[in-house]
Amino acid sequence: MDKVSGKLTVYFEEPFWVGVFERIEDGKLSVAKVTFGAEPKDYEVQQYIQKYYASLKFSPAVDTVVRDIKRNPKRMQREAKRQMQETGIGTKSQQALKLQQEQNKQERKIRSREKKEAEEQRMFEMKQQKKREKHRGR
Repeated sequence: MDKVSGKLTVYFEEPFWVGVFERIEDGKLSVAKVTFGAEPKDYEVQQYIQKYYASLKFSPAVDTVVRDIKRNPKRMQREAKRQMQETGIGTKSQQALKLQQEQNKQERKIRSREKKEAEEQRMFEMKQQKKREKHRGR
């Protein structure tokens, strides 16, 4: 039986409000970070989730420990209240975001290198063409 759980943390990271979506699926944590800008209202966050959750780009999965514990409802309320007071994101989430940043960085490097090589090849071809035209004119 596959179990998926999710969590959204919204916090202020100078100068913007940021949301971190955490998704635990099959014991693996993946994270997506979203910048909201101005402080989002509850209904705005709800609309964002409904509209864009499917298109979020989650980080590569990181192993995590999943606890399946039945809890008292009052204890869950206290825990939710305590989590509301906390700021920032968990270290596992930070690791996943860092991994995603590194992956994006590598992809950017590859794309820019390919673009640079293509441009150099194009310039080489232009020079060769000019040389051929110059020699034909003689």
